[in-house]
Order: sequence, then C-alpha cells, then structure tokens
Amino acid sequence: MTMTVPLSSDRPAQGVAPHDFRALMAGFPTGVGIVTAFQPDGRPIGMTCSSICSVSLTPSPTLLVCLRKGSPTLAALLSAGTFALNLLHEGGRATAELFASGDPDRFDRVAWRSGAGFGGPHLPADSHVTADCEISQYNAIGDHEAVFGKVTAVTAEEPERAPLLYGRRRYAVWPAG
Repeated sequence: MTMTVPLSSDRPAQGVAPHDFRALMAGFPTGVGIVTAFQPDGRPIGMTCSSICSVSLTPSPTLLVCLRKGSPTLAALLSAGTFALNLLHEGGRATAELFASGDPDRFDRVAWRSGAGFGGPHLPADSHVTADCEISQYNAIGDHEAVFGKVTAVTAEEPERAPLLYGRRRYAVWPAG
C-alpha cells in the first residue's frame, strides 16, 4: 500500500510548493563545483553549482550543469561555447561560499589559472579535479538552463583530497573509509 503525505498547506493548485521542493533536494547530498568561463573581454567569471551530473560516457564523455537564467556566468559560457567545472575538495568551502555570494571581486581573492585548451579558469588550490568542456547543447527548463558539456580534458588538481559535499543546507566532507 502506498500512502501520499501532504507536505504543506500552501501547495499550489498544481504541483509542489517551492519550499517543499527545496526541502526535498536539501536531503540529497551532492558534490560541490564551481563553473567558470571567460567573458567576451577575457575576464574570468564563475559561480558555485551543485546541480551537476554525469550524462554519458560514449560516444563522448558528457556532463550536465544547471545554471539560473539571467546568471552572468551562464551568459558568458553560452557566449564562449566552453566552460570548466572545478570539483571542490574538503578545503574548498570558503571558495564555494565566495562564489555563491556574487562578490564581483571573487577572482581577486582566489588562486586561478588559465591556459591553452581551458574551457574556463581552473581553481587549483580548491579543486581535486577540473573538467574542461565544450557546450554540445543547452535547454531551458523553468528558471534554469540545462547545459550539456562534452568533456575535452580532465586535470587532476589534488586527487588525494576528499570531495566537498553539500546537503541539508550545510557542507561536509566525504567520510574516510
């Protein structure tokens, strides 16, 4: 027997209330990444992102990131056609919070590098691995854009460091084991 339990009394006529959906997803811990790109004038831009997943291994390794419509980072990566996904390690919490804040000087406050073939800036001090990606497609979904990136390179930054996780509205570290 399956039983449905109502979540809240302010549920919209159709669907789930936004705060109920946020509560649902808060219970799903995920890795923490920073999506970076270069703006048309060459300046770096980026934002913290936990809406990340693997999509396909063949014929081309592909991942998905979901970014809010209207985000300057989204505009830059769509313009460039490339981006980098920096997966943060256990020491990257302060950087995750900085890039979630919208501080316009965030790249002045972290170590980053660029190079030939980089889809966006790499954050070597805070990432355990970085993927450079070419955008293969993108689709509008509600208030976000789902961006599919064909992975063109993977750079191990600090692979021995444990991944940074986010869930239940707090950061944690991959357990030792």
